[in-house]
Amino acid sequence: MKMPKKWMMTQEWHDLVFMHWPVDRNEMRKYVPAELEIDIYDGKAWLGLVFFKAKKTRPRFLPPVPGVSSFLELNVRTYVTYKRQSGVYFFSLDADHPLAVKAARLGDFLPYRHAQMAMSTTGKRCTFKSRRTNKGSFPESLELSYRVTSHPVDKTELESWLTERYCLWTKPKGQLLRLDIEHSPWKLQYIQGEIENNTMASFLSKNLHLEKPLTHYSKRKKVRFFPPVPEK
Repeated sequence: MKMPKKWMMTQEWHDLVFMHWPVDRNEMRKYVPAELEIDIYDGKAWLGLVFFKAKKTRPRFLPPVPGVSSFLELNVRTYVTYKRQSGVYFFSLDADHPLAVKAARLGDFLPYRHAQMAMSTTGKRCTFKSRRTNKGSFPESLELSYRVTSHPVDKTELESWLTERYCLWTKPKGQLLRLDIEHSPWKLQYIQGEIENNTMASFLSKNLHLEKPLTHYSKRKKVRFFPPVPEK
């Protein structure tokens, strides 16, 4: 795949955690645009929760905007293909900075919502809390603590399948758009922890809080975003 030559925005992702669950493909089908095929692994679709701290957010040729360049984010996503190209489809993206949410929602390009969030570290123990507060949105929440338990590992085929994805699709105002991203391959570490509360992806019949996820951690990733491209 050949990406546009000029990226439009850059950002750093710090202390990123992936959480994944296998889910029923037919149920997931109901919530994804018809143009996109549900990507499956071993006969299952997968749902991901991903949270991180975004830093140094800035448009091309401009410095970071004070007060908006750093924020916490939690997204809910699944994995899809379009014309044999693999990528991501987002159900929701929560962030804890109102201005960042407002800017990201221009044109209803992506379903960003405001949430109260906190991320902290005490010794080797990390905690993350999020509670969506956006008016008119279901107040989904996530609360967990964890610790990193390994050095970077050699990714399995499934771990690469879940994480090495370099575009997303969205469908604002009826037009399917693709946004490409660019970053180095993931260096993943394993984590162990306890989920205190999880009501994310409440549209699914599956109760994620009752099932243990496949989890990974990455310390830092610099990312570039390219302009959206209409799909034909």
